[in-house]
Formats: sequence, C-alpha cells, structure tokens
Amino acid sequence: MSHNLYKILYENFKSDLDKICIEIPDNKRISFKDLNILSAHFASFLNDLGLKKGDRMICQIDKSLSAIGLYLGCLRTGIIYTPLNTSYTNDEVEYFIQNIEPKLFIGRPKLNNDFKNICSKLGVPFFKTIGTSDSDPVLAEILSMDPLNIFENCNDQDVAAILFTSGTTGKSKGAMITHSNLSSNALALSEIWGFTGEDVLLHALPIFHVHGLFVALNTALLSASKIIFLEKFNIDDVIKNLSKSTVMMGVPTYYNRLVNEEAFNNESYENMRLFISGSAPLTEKTFREFKKKTNHSILERYGMTETGMITSNPLDGDRVEGTVGFPLPKIKIRATKEGKILSENEKGIIEVKGPNVFNGYWRMKEKTEEEFTKDGFFITGDIGQIDEMGRLTLSGRSSDMIISGGYNIYPKEIEIILNTIQGIKESAIIGVKHSDLGEVPIAILVADSKKKELSDNEIVEALDGKLAKFKIPKSFIWIDKLPVNAMGKVQKKNLRIKYDKILL
Repeated sequence: MSHNLYKILYENFKSDLDKICIEIPDNKRISFKDLNILSAHFASFLNDLGLKKGDRMICQIDKSLSAIGLYLGCLRTGIIYTPLNTSYTNDEVEYFIQNIEPKLFIGRPKLNNDFKNICSKLGVPFFKTIGTSDSDPVLAEILSMDPLNIFENCNDQDVAAILFTSGTTGKSKGAMITHSNLSSNALALSEIWGFTGEDVLLHALPIFHVHGLFVALNTALLSASKIIFLEKFNIDDVIKNLSKSTVMMGVPTYYNRLVNEEAFNNESYENMRLFISGSAPLTEKTFREFKKKTNHSILERYGMTETGMITSNPLDGDRVEGTVGFPLPKIKIRATKEGKILSENEKGIIEVKGPNVFNGYWRMKEKTEEEFTKDGFFITGDIGQIDEMGRLTLSGRSSDMIISGGYNIYPKEIEIILNTIQGIKESAIIGVKHSDLGEVPIAILVADSKKKELSDNEIVEALDGKLAKFKIPKSFIWIDKLPVNAMGKVQKKNLRIKYDKILL
C-alpha cells in the first residue's frame, strides 16, 4: 500500500473532477481536474530538473495557485517540501538553506538577486522564482511542459515536508512530517468535523504554516470541498465571501476582529455551519462574545507543527469555552509530572502518541531523543489537565514560547541578537497581553554602563534584516538589572507579572 498523500487526496476527489475546487474571488475558478493537471505540470518541472524522491526543496513564495501546485507536485514525486514564512529575512533564510541543503530553492521575483546570491554562495544546484501572475515567465514555462501523472510510491516513514519550528535555544528545528502523518490527520479531521463535498471552506490563512497548508488545504481536498482562496486575511474580503461559505478556519485574532465589525451580521454568515479556531489560545471572552453575536460556538482545537492536530472540541455536543476538546481517533494523550503519569484533573506536561506524531527533527538526533519518552510519547511542553471525560484544558507552556497572531516566537532567538548590539548588556524577551494579537514580545533591557541607552528606533534598525517583523519587540523597557534566582536564571515570571498589561 502506498502512503503517498497526493494519491490519497486524488482517490477521494477523482469522482468530482469537473467540480469547482478553488475559487479566487474576482479572479479565477479552477476545477479538481485543473488542479490535478496543475500538480502534474509541477511534477514534470521538478522531474526535469533531476529532482527525485527524498530530495529537498525550499520555497518562499506568495500565496497563490502556483504555490498549491508546487506543494502537490512535491507530494506526487516524493520530493520533500519546505515552505518558509514570507516574512523571514535574508539571514533567516540563509540559515534554513544551510541546514536543509536543498537541491532547489524557489523565491519571489522581487527578491531575485538577494536569494540568488545566497543560493550561489551555498551551492544550491537550482534557483528559480515564481510569481503570482499568469504572465510569470517561469510559470509559463512550467505550464508548457507535458504533465507528469505520477504517484511516487511512499511508505509510512517517507518524509513529505520539513517545517521549521523555533527552538528554545534560538536554533530553529526542522520537523520531519511524513506522508502518513498528514494523511492520518486529514482523514481524522474530515471525519470529526463532518466535511463533505457540499462544504465551502473560506481560506484566509497563510500556506507556509501547518494550519493553512496541512489542516485547511488537505482536509478540504480530501473531502472534495470547494475552497474560496483569499490572498490573506482582509476583514472586508472575509465578510464579503462568508455568505458563500460553510466553514471557516482562523486564528483567534481573526475572530476578535470579526466580532467587533458592524458589517459582520446574520446576512454575512447565514450559510456558515462551522467556525474553527487554532494556532493560539482562544480567550473565553472572545468565545462568549462570538456566541452572543452569532449563536455560533467557535470550535477550538489544539495542535503543533510536530504533531498536526491532537485534540478538538466536538462537532456535535458541548464546545466548552477554555478547553481544546478530546483526542482525535487513534491518538493518545496524557499529563505527566517528572515522569509520573498523573490522574484525572491533575495539571502536568501534555504528552501525545499516535499516527500524527512527526518523524523527528532534521539532523538533530539527540534533540529528537530528548523530546520523546521511552514508551514513544512526544513531550509537547504544553501544560494542561485531562478531565474524567478525556477533555483537555491547557493552562500554559513549560517553555518561554510566545504565540502572537498564530505565529510562534521563541525569546532566545531574539535575545541572542539583542545581546550583540553595542549598548545592550543583557536582555530578556517576554510575551505580554495584546488586544488584537493575543500576545506580543517586548524586550526588557539592561544598558552597558559605558553606553547611553539606545532609542527604540536604533534598536529596531539593528534588528531589521535579522528577524522577521513579527518577531521584533513591540516595546523596549530599560531596567537596572534583570531579576535572577540563586542559580542566575532570569525570573521571567516576575517580569511578566509586572509588565503583562503594559500594552493594553
């Protein structure tokens, strides 16, 4: 049996080939047949470059049909797909290229020279750019190739994608996600969320992230559902297209904005059956306000880059505010403390085991071993408790990770760069509450006694080009010294208590 994800998707939508698959408002509509041919053109393109099963490619391109075609073309051919956040800077992208050693890098035309030089320096065999326009010359060349209707045979351990997740030490980790991980998750989500060929998914998420790519896209394709494909979350565009949709997936920030928008009314969501939230904690306030305005209870679920979706509130039954629901089929979860498995309603570190769990971190064997227990459970690092019904409630994270607008930020990555700036002796990054993004990073700084305090603009200029914009602190606070314990560890909990509401 082949575990090739594209073959599994195709087997599920092949009876609906003439049906509209993707609609880009005010632009174009393509059928499942068109999508199948598009993916075969990209498979031909990859094959023509000499890439084969197990080779790696990296892309940093804008959300478009071409990006979907490239992803599906990689699945077809067994080539390992690594999408990068389009906000990542040259320095960040250079690290990923060094780490992955891809055979092919595909970037955006407007950054052609920057990345072409990086790829040349690092010995990447092939460099291409793909734009979003139908007149893009590389896309035109790809579409002129004979389609390669291939389903590369893949076993349950073959890697489909490597997605980077920031590391607690500042070093990003590449999570190896298999075809089997992705197919098992998509099949489970399609079932528990009741997806059918009659559904229309409103897709306003980025597709370099698990949420937009693996959860939204894979689940919809597997179910032969139509996708309304928006370039990004724009509240006017979302409201305009909600009336034509039945399901929406989003981060809490989307729902915060919608509930406060006057144009978001019964007429705009009259055909909706399901609003799903993830990638960041949904506040009980947002849950209640959304329910009051729409009579819809947002379905919150829980997942990670390394695991895909782990739990979900039920489609039918109570969706309890502040909880993330029950484990998906074939997935086991437990709470532990210092290696001991805890009883019901006891708070501990959440661990997970199942067909959704990734295949380890790319070229980080020791780190992979650290993150798994002897009996095969992955240690998530999230703190929570499981009640007598099996429902999971999360209460925090054991690491310092910040989730801002659905994006994960690890403070160490920022601190390492801040501490190289002349005038800064030491730094601590913490997450504080933000009314729109949930939380954002701020910097607590200690000045070098020989230097005057830098201005915010000077620090931002020093960080520009080294960090993606969403990682740059939203405020800089100078203090005489950082609070530390007897072992010299910075007491970030004290800083969070003091500054948590500084931006509200």
